[in-house]
Amino acid sequence: MATAPHPPYTPVVRAGDWIIVSGQLGMKDGQLVSGGVAGQTAQAIVNLKAQLASMGASISDIAKTLCFLTDMDTFATFNEEYANGFGTARPARSTIGVASLPFGGAVEIEAWAYKPLGAKSAAAKSAPKKKSTKKAAGKKTAAKKVVKKKTAAKRAPAKKKAAAKKSNVRRKK
Repeated sequence: MATAPHPPYTPVVRAGDWIIVSGQLGMKDGQLVSGGVAGQTAQAIVNLKAQLASMGASISDIAKTLCFLTDMDTFATFNEEYANGFGTARPARSTIGVASLPFGGAVEIEAWAYKPLGAKSAAAKSAPKKKSTKKAAGKKTAAKKVVKKKTAAKRAPAKKKAAAKKSNVRRKK
């Protein structure tokens, strides 16, 4: 994983249903990995996955990545490693050529993942629902009847007023 963050840098944050992972370099144990763009891309993705996991998300939750390369001539190599690291996940992506990256990196990958806070796990979704008791159902039915009576009572005077207006209009003609 990349070195410890330098203030005010935060590697990963949650903003509502979104998880935003700051740019990940191809670093391990505080050093850039060997292997050039291919090695750094593979390690940046490993680091990205670790940041997502710390927030309960995975690479399949990523909606958008923003990638930076210091040499756009290495795009084909980067693209191949990116596809390998993301597997079947295909988030929207932008790749930008930049003059330089921190620590002399050749690749940096930022990601935005969508993972709703209230999302239930598959196990919770398949759990059987509790049946309501007759007593609770009876209270709900009685409450509905009271609401219907009040609503009907409110409508009755309005209908009488409307009918009176119509009869007054007819008389004036």
